[in-house]
Amino acid sequence: MNLLDSHSGAPTPTPGKASATAPESFPGFGEGAPLDLPSLTPAATAGILSRLIDGTSDAFADALASAGNCTSPIRLTGHSLTLDRTTGEVISSYSSATAPLGEVLIPCGNRRAHICPACSRVYARDTFELIRAGVAGGKTIPATVAGSPLLFVTFTAPSFGYVHGTRPGGGKCRPRSSDRVQICPHGVRLACNVAHDEEDPRVGSPLCSDCYDWTTAVVWQWHAPELWRRTTIAIRRRLAHALGLAPSRLRDVASLQFAKVAEYQARGAVHFRALIRLDGPDGPGSRAPLDGEHLAQVVRDAAASVTCPAPPAATWDVPRTLAWGRQLDVRTVTNGPSHLRTSDELSAGQVAGYLAKYATKDATDLRTHAPRPHLARLAEHARHLGMLAHVRDARRHLRKTPPAGALDPKTNRDTYALLGKWAHMLGFRGHFATKSRHYSVTLGRLRRARQRFQRLTAQAQREGRPLDTRDLEARLLADDDNETTLVIGSWTYAGTGWPRPGEATLATAAAARAREYDQWRAEHRRHHDWRSTTTPSDERNCHGPAACTAA
Repeated sequence: MNLLDSHSGAPTPTPGKASATAPESFPGFGEGAPLDLPSLTPAATAGILSRLIDGTSDAFADALASAGNCTSPIRLTGHSLTLDRTTGEVISSYSSATAPLGEVLIPCGNRRAHICPACSRVYARDTFELIRAGVAGGKTIPATVAGSPLLFVTFTAPSFGYVHGTRPGGGKCRPRSSDRVQICPHGVRLACNVAHDEEDPRVGSPLCSDCYDWTTAVVWQWHAPELWRRTTIAIRRRLAHALGLAPSRLRDVASLQFAKVAEYQARGAVHFRALIRLDGPDGPGSRAPLDGEHLAQVVRDAAASVTCPAPPAATWDVPRTLAWGRQLDVRTVTNGPSHLRTSDELSAGQVAGYLAKYATKDATDLRTHAPRPHLARLAEHARHLGMLAHVRDARRHLRKTPPAGALDPKTNRDTYALLGKWAHMLGFRGHFATKSRHYSVTLGRLRRARQRFQRLTAQAQREGRPLDTRDLEARLLADDDNETTLVIGSWTYAGTGWPRPGEATLATAAAARAREYDQWRAEHRRHHDWRSTTTPSDERNCHGPAACTAA
């Protein structure tokens, strides 16, 4: 078997090949469709060829498939036993010696797409299911949750100075006539008559670098997670006030749930995209005491009132009071049981897919497509402020003097002591995807369900019987207390990453082919659904499912 064929990844289509007559088989599958590899170094080429020479190419392909095309799997050696919890009987045993390469490969699980495309895809799928379950139900969440008031809210960062940007319809960046052009104190014209595209490295950069408030940009980014925490508290307090209750009594009549992701903008600041849902006192799906329009007003009032104090980041700096930007976007997706859908633009799948996409990205993705010098400067400034905080800490400990800056109560160190550690994230230290406790199912529960499915499938194959799919989802998502088996293992860490040069490149190529296959399959399914719901007369007057959708 060719090591570079689609056995090392799921089969998929060549982008742009889908048509109204979709093929029955994926064109990227088979011996005639090798993986697309970039230019390889001599060492990588030698590592790939060594698998063909020593006859382990098939074993590597199987190992790659078992690791889900992960680019940097964790390698373990050892064995495990699966026992019946009630009787103690050994149901099955497993040893790494029977694995394709003699080691058990555990996917790295990294959510960042530029580090591990395969694992980030799994993370995005899990995030999609998590968010969608909180919007439409499923995965232990009742379907009645689709009738709860639901908002799609964008919390933006404030302005730190004029920046270049794209405009709707390809308009000019910052058009100004000669008599209206402002001149900054540094002699720079605060105007730009260029129509930028998304790949232009000037997008997001300041019109005048000397006027731009780099310090406030980093400090705001550093305190953004605290600003979000205060916002959730403020929303609950204002919601209680709107219902005529004390904040401590809110849970008696309502429950506020949310899921949010952080999205980097071209200027390097993060925006928070959040789904905010209001339930009744009995959990997801119970009748809420307010509709979506009143909830939207509560969110607007809370966001406008929230502030967060920020101590100075240097001896020459000043204290600040941080807040959200003025561009707060609140859309009512669902108004309530009496009027389920209020937005013609948003659906459960759309908002879930949108948030899941940004959950796998970080600041590095902004610099991958085109170098952006202003992001490098922002990262360097964050490192500089972090270094100053370390110097203040050192002086305090050596001289036993009072702190020169504010201290973090959790670490008893300077507030900005760890800022340099997060410089590659442009100062943002928060989680990219978070949710409230009862919004929907957890990521851990979804991962556990995937592991259970693999065990059930393996057991059915060993016993030579089909997998029992009755109440399968309920069994996979059941609590640990309902688990009937116990796995006891003894494992030793053998290393991280593929053992030979070039194999990580193969994993990346296989992950790309798997993604193409998923896209082809989705397009094929949409084509099939369109055919099954379209009459012959409709087909004569339509040029395909995309055209019908547009019409």
